[in-house]
Amino acid sequence: MTENGQNLPPKYDSTAVEAGRYQYWVEGKFFEATREETKQPYTVVIPPPNVTGKLHIGHAWDTTLQDIIARMKRMQGYDVLYLPGMDHAGIATQAKVEAKLREEGVSRYDLGREKFLEKAWDWKESYASFIREQWAKMGLGLDYSRERFTLDEGLSEAVKEVFVKLYEEGLIYRGEYIINWDPATKTALSDIEVIHEEVTGHFYHMRYPLKDEEGYIEIATTRPETMLGDTAVAVHPKDERYQHLIGKKVVLPIVGREIEIVADDYVDMEFGSGAVKITPAHDPNDFEIGNRHNLERVLVMNEDGTMNEKAGKYKGLDRFACRKQLVKDLQEEGILFKIEEHIHSVGHSERSGAVVEPYLSTQWFVHMQPLADAAVELQQKNSSEKVNFVPERFEGTYLRWMENIRDWCISRQLWWGHRIPAWYHKETGEIYVGKEAPADSENWEQDTDVLDTWFSSALWPFSTMNWPDTEDPDFQSYFPTSTLVTGYDIIFFWVARMIFQSKKFTDERPFKDVLIHGLVRDADGRKMSKSLGNGVDPMDVIEKYGADSLRYFLATGSTPGQDLRFQWEKVESTWNFINKIWNASRFVLMNVEGMKYNEIDLTTEKNVADKWILTRLNETITQVNKQTERYDFGEAGRYLYNFIWDDFCDWYIEMAKLPLYGEDEQAKQTTRSVLVHVLDQIMRMLHPFMPFVTEEIWQYLPHEGESITQAAWPEVNDALNDPQSAAEMQRLVGIIRSVRNIRAEVDTPMSKQIVLAIKANDPTIEQQLKDNRHYLDRFCNTSELTIAIDVKAPEKAMSAVVTGAELYLPLAGLIDAEKEIARLQAELEKLNKEVERVQKKLANEGFTKKAPEKVVEEERQKEADYLEKRAKVAARIEELQQ
Repeated sequence: MTENGQNLPPKYDSTAVEAGRYQYWVEGKFFEATREETKQPYTVVIPPPNVTGKLHIGHAWDTTLQDIIARMKRMQGYDVLYLPGMDHAGIATQAKVEAKLREEGVSRYDLGREKFLEKAWDWKESYASFIREQWAKMGLGLDYSRERFTLDEGLSEAVKEVFVKLYEEGLIYRGEYIINWDPATKTALSDIEVIHEEVTGHFYHMRYPLKDEEGYIEIATTRPETMLGDTAVAVHPKDERYQHLIGKKVVLPIVGREIEIVADDYVDMEFGSGAVKITPAHDPNDFEIGNRHNLERVLVMNEDGTMNEKAGKYKGLDRFACRKQLVKDLQEEGILFKIEEHIHSVGHSERSGAVVEPYLSTQWFVHMQPLADAAVELQQKNSSEKVNFVPERFEGTYLRWMENIRDWCISRQLWWGHRIPAWYHKETGEIYVGKEAPADSENWEQDTDVLDTWFSSALWPFSTMNWPDTEDPDFQSYFPTSTLVTGYDIIFFWVARMIFQSKKFTDERPFKDVLIHGLVRDADGRKMSKSLGNGVDPMDVIEKYGADSLRYFLATGSTPGQDLRFQWEKVESTWNFINKIWNASRFVLMNVEGMKYNEIDLTTEKNVADKWILTRLNETITQVNKQTERYDFGEAGRYLYNFIWDDFCDWYIEMAKLPLYGEDEQAKQTTRSVLVHVLDQIMRMLHPFMPFVTEEIWQYLPHEGESITQAAWPEVNDALNDPQSAAEMQRLVGIIRSVRNIRAEVDTPMSKQIVLAIKANDPTIEQQLKDNRHYLDRFCNTSELTIAIDVKAPEKAMSAVVTGAELYLPLAGLIDAEKEIARLQAELEKLNKEVERVQKKLANEGFTKKAPEKVVEEERQKEADYLEKRAKVAARIEELQQ
């Protein structure tokens, strides 16, 4: 790259700027962590995307925030590890592979387990390549030398280690329980893989006849097909209506089986008839009641949701077809006497969408209470040991879930995943759990199930660092990790599990901070979905506007924890911002052609504009640091935008043209140094947000080092702070803006010269304005400029008040006195409100006593300023009304 502006094209072309740049970074190994002892480690692990398809706009937001943090910390001198990886996504991936096989006319059973897994690995390799291409398009500064996959050998060892240890401690057990069953994928689901939706169903009211006597007991159910598996009717022991029936029996309609009437405190006497049917094999609450009363568990359904042989004549029917036929039969027998509409919550499989069936099954579980208790206790420690949630309110969300936790069903009836490291003896049925098969493996058969995907994902922060080898250099250097970025929708799925597993197996928090963001919604605030057709492909956005525009929009379009509305016009607005930066950079580069890095000199005599922009640069660095430390990238972006667009481009560059086009060579050289320095610092601060265009521009600037990715983050230079010059400049800008506004009001173009009189409040301000009158002449385009303390307001003139001065523009023939009075009265009203606001604040003892002295003093200065302006505006109105 050359250090001059000649080669920077006249127009910004995101495609050209971004082409080949990522390859340059990766080949340069600029993103690889080094374990340098002189640098403090900083670790961000990517939430591993599923190898089921391409990345969506939510992934783009998530990874943009991670990459901003990683790039910024790298520039701040940290040894940054931004670790890439992907998740095998058990159910989701297997469903995709099976769907593809169905298109080819085969099933996984036709292939067998080993051949099927070969197909799944082929799928993984194909989609992993696709995901890497998208990471490259997004510009993610990932260390590919450490890329991991949840099924790779190292992570598999970690999974086995955890399973075996939890089993040995009695925290993993195998048992027959009611679990969430997905009949479509024929696998168990954990509670949080079930999406509950309000649907309109029915209550079916039935009469179960008593055995050996007249009468019946009324019961109601929303799932009549499960009655075929009823083994009792329960009533409350204190319900006087039924006490004489406790211990007696009813005849189960259709089936004809005799079932007992039992007493149990679980029954709500006030709800319905006060009697409930008990189906231990098809309802979790009934399962518990069945255990208390030693009831038989009659399973009447197959794994695919069809009825089995215990359903009698309904065998082979789908559960919902069975319901329809059974209802008809019960009505004909007079058993079912009422059907009423009922809105209730029905669980659906997150993966397949099928209605989830509570189902009796033998599964593997994690006993959660001890793990949850330890994780909750961790949050009661100080901030140097606990996980810090950003925003803090999400800690409450996390804790509420942990405090109401249920045991976790971890087995899945799949082939793609971590196979459960348990073996069953072929003759004795004995269970063996271990990292390797028993020595006499021919006598044992391994469990065919695999582990829930989240079991391996829960270990991600430390399994990726080569745990359980705690002596491994990466584990020693980069764990615990520094910041996790993820959405609030997987706090339960993933964040909670990482915390309790990390606490259990490393006795450390998995990450210092967890930054929680919301969901990307469409412009109308709706959730993006295939059915609505309102999804946005981040690659389409990049193709149109470039990755930098997309990244900056995503990073600055929301506050921490809130949802983000995707709006094309806002992405376009960012693209316009980059064009502004590009054009400003071209101007600077054309005016510093041939300048070397060691020629940048900020120690020479500077004018007021130079001092002001360097002071504003310090203020911007301070604010960007403050906001990014709070992860408020939206606010950081706002400060950057205002400084770059308003201060640098619209004001400083315009003012820099005066010395640049003048005769004073020393002033030219100083201005060149300031331009280059400020533009360089802007590029560095913008780099984490817009990595491609900042690298491109920075390469043309005089610089040290090979890439901006390795450049030092800007630091405040107190020696360049000049509050007085900043105040002078603000006054000049205020005057110029006021003149431009007045011109606009009376429709006087900038090309027409004007007469301008400025009344200064004191001799110091008068002298400052005179010293800088060349700016006023140039930017106000004056034919006559008067600056004095004793300026008298001309008759029939437009006026304005700025801090420390009043302006008068005699515009005879162009002014409407009535309109000018109306304008001043509107300004007076605005100043009255400001005076009232600040005086109310200063009258509040809570503010004046508790707020820092500097803040209180600033409010007092505002009060004085507003009072002064108000008095002058009021006096001007009085003049015009005479």
